[in-house]
Amino acid sequence: MHARASIIGSMNRMDTARRAQVVRCSSKDARSIDRPHDCVAKHTILKLLVELGEACAEYLDGAMRKLPCKRLQADETWSFCFAKQKNVKPHHFEDGGYAGDVWTWVAIDADTKLIPSWLLGQRDPIAARHFMEDLAGRLSSRVQLTTDGLKVYLNAVDRAFGNDIDYSMLIKIYSNNIEGQKRYSPAVCIGCKREAIVGNQTRTTLARRSLSARTSPCVCRCGGSPG
Repeated sequence: MHARASIIGSMNRMDTARRAQVVRCSSKDARSIDRPHDCVAKHTILKLLVELGEACAEYLDGAMRKLPCKRLQADETWSFCFAKQKNVKPHHFEDGGYAGDVWTWVAIDADTKLIPSWLLGQRDPIAARHFMEDLAGRLSSRVQLTTDGLKVYLNAVDRAFGNDIDYSMLIKIYSNNIEGQKRYSPAVCIGCKREAIVGNQTRTTLARRSLSARTSPCVCRCGGSPG
């Protein structure tokens, strides 16, 4: 309720047309939103969007429970905050913030395209465990789950679901592209193989949406300039 009261207080300082325009334009850079509307400052826009996100997160956390999902696939997509990891400098941490790699862990329902759970963090066992435990707590029954070949999923899925799941890994096979391996994006995928872990599996389809997310122009920024 605190988050909702806060966002209502902020939004009351702008009329309805201004509020609606900020929300509609929220996928754009904050500077491009405030250019044609000088009376809405960049700081006001950013504060409103943060509070709007917190209110939405609070609502979805309560609403996304006992979901009747049947087929899920999980994946991780890379982005960065302030600067890419190799360009991080000490001044990025002066205000107690964070800079460097950010991974978005996401699970999607193959039938409805619903996203029951997601997480921002590192690509490590701790993030994997929190992600899978959150996902397991939102489902009403046994599901079929497919992930990529990231090994941290093995313990994370086991701790969250035990044997009460149909789980397999879809392991991508990449070409021996040295140039591609030097970039943050992987080398060309030339095929894949499925490795059953627990129970039975059929096909799920997150790879296409993961590719769309990776190739979109959006970058995770928390103020400041990218490195």
